Parts: sequence; C-alpha cells; structure tokens
Amino acid sequence: MAGERRSEGGELAARVRRIDPDRYLTALFAPPERRPGLFALIAFNYEIARVREAVTEPILGQIRLQWWREAVEKIYAGSPPPPHETAMALAAAVAEHRLDRDALEGLMDARETDLSPTPPERLEDLIAYASTSAGTLLELMLQVLGVERDAAAEDAARAAGTAYALTGLIRSIPFHARARRVYIPQSLLAEHGLSAEDLFEAKPPDALPAMARELARLARLHLDEAREEMAHTPRRAIPALLSATVAEAYLKRLRRAKYDVFDPAVGERPPGLVWRLAAKAWTGRW
Repeated sequence: MAGERRSEGGELAARVRRIDPDRYLTALFAPPERRPGLFALIAFNYEIARVREAVTEPILGQIRLQWWREAVEKIYAGSPPPPHETAMALAAAVAEHRLDRDALEGLMDARETDLSPTPPERLEDLIAYASTSAGTLLELMLQVLGVERDAAAEDAARAAGTAYALTGLIRSIPFHARARRVYIPQSLLAEHGLSAEDLFEAKPPDALPAMARELARLARLHLDEAREEMAHTPRRAIPALLSATVAEAYLKRLRRAKYDVFDPAVGERPPGLVWRLAAKAWTGRW
C-alpha cells in the first residue's frame, strides 16, 4: 500500500511538472513530506483554470466547475472523492493539512469569472481577480507548509500571487488574443486608445507595449509589497513565496523585450531561473 501511494504521488508530481513547471519548481524547495499537498493544490488549480479553454460554451464551463464544487463538498463531508487523480490528491491534502474550504471555494469563484465574455471594467477588478486566484492559491500553499494565522506571510502570499498573476496575464495576451479573449480592463484599453477588437488584429497595435508596461508597473508594486512582508515571514513559507521570484524574472524579460508581448522571448522561461530560486530559498533574502 505504501508503495502504491508513493507511485501515485510520483505520477502526480510528473503531471504537475508538465502542466505547471514554474510552480512545480517552487514546490521542490518544500520539505519532501509537504510536496504532495502542494502538488495537489497546483493540480487542482490547473483543473479549474483550464475550464475556459476546455469548453466551447460558458454553460459547459459552469457544468465542469459544478463537478469540482460537488467534489469539494464530498471531500469536506468525509465522503470518498470522485475517482479522479487530482480529486483524490486534494482529498488527502485536505485531510492532512486541514485546508480552508472557503479558500478552495474562492478559487472556484474566481475561475467562474473566466467564463464571462466581457473583460473587466477597471484595473481594480483585474487586481481583485489576480488576488483571489493566484493570491488565494499561495495562501493555501502556506497552510500545506504549516504556516497558519501569520498575517505577514498571508499578506506576502496575497501580494506575491497578485504580481505573479498580473505578469502571467501580460505574457498571455497573444494566447488570449488568438482565442478572442481579453483580460485587459476596458478602462486601461481606452486610456491607450485601444479596444478589445484591436488585440485580435494580425498586426499588434502600436500602443500595446505602453499598455503592457503599465500592467508590469502594477505587478512590480505588488512585488514590492510582498518583499516588505517577506522580511517578517518564517522560513518555512519560502516555497510558496518563491512565486515572487518567478514573477520578477519574467518581468525582467518583458523589460528587455521593451514590453513587446509578441516577442518570442517573452514566452520562454528565463535562463537561470532554477538557480535564482535556489539562491532565494537558501539565503531567505529578498
């Protein structure tokens, strides 16, 4: 039985490495006994985050999210989870680490907004989305790492997750444009003389780099906020907060590309990222 559990854990780790390689790397800096819980959260996040790409109609996405809502309900009711690799791993993580149910449900609520065809109206709406998605995920990761009721760590996680999500959304503009989806707030588009339709054109609009620079500035502000709090967080929180290092590396790559989100280099992993993460984890200095 123990051998079977190790095999299943290895399979989940391999899958997480494939579907979310950056968060997989950060999880490797956690103690071995904490990694299965982190992998379960990362896999769960992937499952609900990819709903929009996996369906052709919003109602189908609602059905998929409802399946996960019911799976989470079963887990917290003490019933056997559905026979799904991620659901079973999540059940084990909930049992072992007493994960907050409201936070898990908040993640699903955030992903439900992905099904809306309308982009957010204001920058505040985008920041709230980034916070309740990636920020909440990092707070749950803190729980797996044994960091609970630590205000500084939670604030750092929320800020680091927001920065990570904003950076990812900037880098994903070309991908979303091909799918005719827009996450850029309407107010920011208007500020730069753009519309959602402009992003769908074969030739990227000239104003796009300036808009990406503005979003990158917001991401850096949240990184600065995270760093201020990180000085007061316990070392065991580091694997969750390493998302800040990942975001910083991608933001530097964006700056070198002069905020041209269609530059192929923007979509590539920054060289030496593993060593940057190792240095942060080893020194605990931000």
